[in-house]
Formats: sequence, structure tokens, C-alpha cells
Amino acid sequence: MLKLIGLIPVLPLVGVAVNGLLGHRMSRRAVGTVACAVVAASFLLAVGAAVELAGLPEHERYFRTEVATWLPLGPVGPEGEALRIAWGFALDPLSAVLMLVVTAVGFLIHVYATGYMAHEEGFARFFSYMNLFMAMMLTLTLGSNMLVMFVGWEGVGLCSYLLIGFFYDRPFDARTGVSCADAGRKAFLTNRIGDFAFLIGMFYLATTFGTLDFREVSEGIAGGGMGHALLAAVGILLFFGACGKSAQVPLYVWLPDAMAGPTPVSALIHAATMVTAGVYMVCRMNVLYAHAPEAMAVVAGVGALTAIFAASMGLAATDIKKVLAYSTVSQLGYMFAGAGVGAFAGSMFHLTTHAFFKALLFLGAGSVIHGMSGEQDIRRMGGLRSKMPTTYRTFLVATLAIAGIPGFAGFFSKDEILWGAWASGHRVVWAVLAAAAGLTAFYMFRLVYLVFFGGFRGTHEQEHHLHESPRSMTVPLALLAVLSVVGGWIGIPKALSLGADVNVFGRWLEPVFAAHGGEHGSGHGVAQELGFMALAVAVALAGIWIATEIYRRREGLAERLSAALGPLYRMVRNLYWVDELYDAVLIRPFYALCHASRGFDARIVDGAVNGVRHVTIGLSHASNAHDRWIVDGAVNLVGHAVRGASWTFRRVQTGLVQSYAAAMVFGVFVLLVLYTLAR
Repeated sequence: MLKLIGLIPVLPLVGVAVNGLLGHRMSRRAVGTVACAVVAASFLLAVGAAVELAGLPEHERYFRTEVATWLPLGPVGPEGEALRIAWGFALDPLSAVLMLVVTAVGFLIHVYATGYMAHEEGFARFFSYMNLFMAMMLTLTLGSNMLVMFVGWEGVGLCSYLLIGFFYDRPFDARTGVSCADAGRKAFLTNRIGDFAFLIGMFYLATTFGTLDFREVSEGIAGGGMGHALLAAVGILLFFGACGKSAQVPLYVWLPDAMAGPTPVSALIHAATMVTAGVYMVCRMNVLYAHAPEAMAVVAGVGALTAIFAASMGLAATDIKKVLAYSTVSQLGYMFAGAGVGAFAGSMFHLTTHAFFKALLFLGAGSVIHGMSGEQDIRRMGGLRSKMPTTYRTFLVATLAIAGIPGFAGFFSKDEILWGAWASGHRVVWAVLAAAAGLTAFYMFRLVYLVFFGGFRGTHEQEHHLHESPRSMTVPLALLAVLSVVGGWIGIPKALSLGADVNVFGRWLEPVFAAHGGEHGSGHGVAQELGFMALAVAVALAGIWIATEIYRRREGLAERLSAALGPLYRMVRNLYWVDELYDAVLIRPFYALCHASRGFDARIVDGAVNGVRHVTIGLSHASNAHDRWIVDGAVNLVGHAVRGASWTFRRVQTGLVQSYAAAMVFGVFVLLVLYTLAR
């Protein structure tokens, strides 16, 4: 199976081709079957490859396959050596984890989407985009070098734009505060800011080491092949790229608005896979960060800040999907903070468990929205546990998991990050993450109480049509609920296993992180670890108790508290006015500069053409009648040519992202054709 890993990202492309070209002639059942089947095939290949990899000796668990030489470039290395970029894939314990998460969770979400999108227009187009996203995400995961990863990195960005803006023809929605088209464009452009920094960091690595292969770059860094200051700068540049993809401060603003897209998209892209790409990249480059403590400090600081900042925004949100969106941003901050304190395995462990319970939360929210005929405001819900029992039970399991209650998946992965922060001496990071854990437990149980308990607060029409979702939606919920529990048992710490090493997940990733000091050990005792574990659980239980008192037992207390808090509540409710700040400081000045530039260009071009024309007229009057046609005609031809060229080139800069994306895809196609012919 290892030799077939190149097929894992290719199989979803078969679904793209079939549904994209023939989907309009196929039944919806056939379209859904094709889309799900290709992802299932990738999952089966992934399982086979992972099993074969596990059968190898621990320090030989690395397999690389090269499809072709992609870019044979000229001298770029430190000694003038040529840079040769191969189109290749590699599998090791780290990439195997994300590969299995992407294919397993992606398959369940595809099955769920066949029911959720059953009555929507553009059914085949939707699943073509979903399969394309899977192909790009798997390319990102399995790429053997940074440039192949970057192809997948940009590909998931493009697919995110397509999927978030799937309902592009729908107008501005006052309930969500954004239109799908605007949300897709915002996601695309925000990611480009981070990607620019990522490219610069990648170019520095290429020129320093003469390669972009992950293993060769890591060996070069471990051997001292890059100066310390430059190494720290590259680490920060790469992390800034991760901030865009994984929605960290200051580039988090696109993810909450992305909830305007279909709920399966929210679950697939913004909970389980795409947004974790930045975390995976930082863990993949663990050798770089282990040798650049300044860059690690930035990662830990930004991660902790994002965790508490986003958690606070979830306290007052009223859109069911946006509550989960802020939760996603906060949990991603947890993962980055874990990587920043050296707990790379803990970061990847939380990435894995988060994929299970956050996908379940989003799909559960989609089930609620489906039963509520499109309603997303939790203030208009209530009492749904009797009408939607399966959705309620599975949603509660995911809520207990994300709150960090013992026995559920989130407890084990959160504890590993918290303990890693304390044991490595990052006391402030630990305190911030512990506070964020308490806020998470509070706002998630606030969500449960407002949606599933109390009396129904919606319209009579909505109450009349309330119903449980079909089996195509509830079966994936049940499977994800099981994973949200047992998914954490593969990483039980020694402190809870009476000294036995039963942390299967940690042992699996040890060859990736331990070789270069990627994991920070500690001499702290088991008793101290158990004490901090109990403290973290107590903080989570306190958050649940406060939510119960406010939203379950004391009617009207929430309204009185929000009125008493006054300006503080309004600041949180308005998300600290960050979007308004960006609009005033960045967007409006940029638009003003564009308008001024366009007017300036028009005046210059028109002035030049008119100037040439006036000079021509003067010359023609001074000349005889026979020269008039020659001089006038020649110079007027120049003027018309300048005006025509300016009109043509203005059409190239349309300002429409979809036009640029189409041109990019066409250019890639032309390059591939030329490359094929040249070979």
C-alpha cells in the first residue's frame, strides 16, 4: 500500500472529473455515491498505507515516492548548486495521522452532506468542490517538500473560496451579517496575506539549503546550516502564513464570516481539516522551531492570546454556527500554544480529537438548522431535545468532549497541552489556556441550554415542522460521537495509567519529534501532574456550573447581567469592533488609493493623447496639405493605439477574484501542457 500513496490525493480528482463533467446528467443519488465512493477509496488506501508503515521498525517509518521532476531550476543554493523540485509524496507517522483524520472525517461529512444538500440547486457542483478540496488537502498532507505542500495549501484556499461562496447568488443575510459571496472573498484575500509571508520564508530556506525537501531541510537546520537570527525570522514568517490558514490573531477575521456557507462546508473546512493545516505545518517544521526559541515564543504567545480572545467572543454570540466558529479559533490557539511550548505531540493529539468533536458539533448544528427550517439564532430555539433526541445526545457528547470532562476525548488532549505548558516553564501560557478552558465550558453549555432546554421560542410554523434529521445525517453523528469519546483513549498519560506507558499516540509520533529535541521533557512528579489535571477539570466544571445557574436555573439572570455589564457586554457582543477597525485603517484607504490612482491614470492617458493630438494639429497646419494626411494620420494612429491599449489593459484588472482564479487555473493548464510536450 505504501507504493500507492500517490493515488490517495488522486482518487478524489476522479470524483471531480465525473461529477464536474457528467453530474448534470446524473441523478443526485449517483452524484452522491460517486463523491462518497472516491473519498472512501482514499480512506481505505490510507488505512492500508498506515498499517504497512506501522509494520516497519520504529526509526524506519518513512516512505517517499517521486512521481516526476517538477521544477529543475538553476543555481540557487549556497554553493551554486541547482535546485531540483520533485513532485513527490512522503508518508511518516506525522503525515499518517492527518491523512487518516482527513479521509475518515471527510468521508463522514460527505455522507452527511448527501442528506443536508439533497434539495439544493447545484448538487453536482457542490460535490465537485468537496472532492477537489479533499484532493488538495491530501496533497498538502502528503507532499514530500514545501512546494508540493504549498500547491495543496493554495488549493484548499481556492476550494474554501468556492465552497463558502457556494450560494453566491443569495443576497446579504441580516441573520448572519454577511453574504456568501462576500464571506468567500474575505476568506480568499485574508489567506493571501499570510501566504505571502509563507512564500518569503520558503524562498529563504530554498536559497540557504538548495532544497525544499522536508527531511533535507530539517537535517540542514539540525546541522547548523542557517544563522540563528535568520532561522527565527523564517520561523516567524512561516507561522504568519499559518495564522492566515488557521485563523489566528490578527488574521482570524475570515473564519466566523465563513459560517455563511453550507454547514457541511463549515464542518469539513473550518473544523476538521483546512484550518488545521497551519498547525500541521508548524509541527512538520518542528526541528526549525526547536532551534529557534524566539519563533517558538511567538507561536506560544499568539496561540494563547487567540485562545482567550476568541473564547471571549463566543460568550455573547447568538448565531449557533458562529459560536462554534469562535470555538474553533480558540481551539486552534490551543494547538499553536501547545506547539509553541514544545508539546508538538500534544498539539497533534488535540488536532485529532478536535476533528472528531468539532465536526460533530458543526454537523449537529446543521441538523438543528435543518430541523428549524434554516433558523440559526439560538434565541429563537429551545426545547429541541424532545423533538430531536439523536441530535441532542450526540451534541451533548461533543460538548462534554470540548469542555474537557474526564473520559471524553478533549480531556486527554487538552490536559497534555496544559501540562506541557506548565512543565516547560510557561506559567503565563498555562494560566491563559486554563482560563480559556473555563470560558469554553461556559459558552458551550450556554449553547446547549439555549438550544435544547426550556420552552420553544421560535414561531408556530417552525415548531410545527420540527423533526429529527434523516439517517444519512444522524448515522455520521453517532459515529463521530463514538470517536469523540474513544478518540482520546489512544493518548492516556502515564499519570492515569499507574506508570504504564499506554500513550499509543505519543509513542507513534516519538520518532518524528524526539530526534531533534522537539519534545520538552520534565522532572515533575506524577502527583503534581494529577493535581494540575484536577485543577483543569475543576475550572471546566466551574464554567459549566455558572452556565447552569444563568441559563437553566435562574430565569432572567442573563438579561440582568448583560444590562449590568453595559459597555463591556457591548464590546464583546460587537466582537471588539475589530472588523470596523480593519475597515477604517486598511480597506477604506486602499479603496480610496485605488480610485485616486484610476483617476490619475485616466488623466495621464487622456492628457498624453490630447497633447499628441494638439501637437499634430499644429504641425499639420504648418505643413502643406499633402503632409496633412501623413502626419495627422500617423500621430492620430499613435493616440488611438495608446487609448485602445489602456482600455484593454484596464479590463485585465477587474477586481473580481473569480476572474483571477480562472486565469491562474488556465495558466497552470498551459504550463502543464507545455511541460508534457517538452518531455
